[in-house]
Amino acid sequence: MDKKKCTAILLAAGSGKRMQSDVAKQFMLLNGKPLIWYALHTIEESSIIDDCILVTGVEDISYVQKEIVEQYDFHKVVAIVAGGAERYDSVYNALQFIRDETGNAADCDGYVFIHDGARPFLTEEIIERGYLAVQESHACVVGMPVKDTIKLADPDGYAASTPDRSMVWQIQTPQVFDTGLITEAYSRLMKQKDELAGKGIRITDDAMVVETLLQRPVKLVQGSYENIKITTPEDLCVAEAFLSRG
Repeated sequence: MDKKKCTAILLAAGSGKRMQSDVAKQFMLLNGKPLIWYALHTIEESSIIDDCILVTGVEDISYVQKEIVEQYDFHKVVAIVAGGAERYDSVYNALQFIRDETGNAADCDGYVFIHDGARPFLTEEIIERGYLAVQESHACVVGMPVKDTIKLADPDGYAASTPDRSMVWQIQTPQVFDTGLITEAYSRLMKQKDELAGKGIRITDDAMVVETLLQRPVKLVQGSYENIKITTPEDLCVAEAFLSRG
């Protein structure tokens, strides 16, 4: 069977607020390289990913082009797209580029891998597991079973219930979908987002877009406990420890 086209969308439009930094976290140095270098490097070396759409702040596009893409020779980056106010706006902007390139993304026969640029420890093994799963399930997300007991809180901050830990996963990225499926889901989201907000439904990841707007099941795929998201200064210390360990 011929391999279908695989496009990565790398989201790097965050800020440095929770990092207590004036520098956007995706550009902070981790062992001498910008944080987003690590995921981009894995994408560049991947035998599965064919090209990459990089999403960043509109004010950072020129910097990213010169100091990241050109500086490190990331040839798979075919476009740098401006992000939006919310994560789903950023993903939608990238999907629109795919639509423009193919003429009709809904009929495009391929897969989209959506990954957070603040997760530096993406590996080829994780990409491969996502690729194998999406061929069967059409929609899958990387994650890991939680290690800790989870409590659901009530509005007053008291423990309301304790879900079975064996059934609870911590969701990561990449989240992988048929190109036509994810573009259709996001197209519906952009038309209904105000209605969803009015109902108190907050879209927090791509899987939720597919689940909510298309009522499609999403397969859970094993990622890695090291596939952490850099959000706070403590996370940066953990990432440095992972790198020092090799």
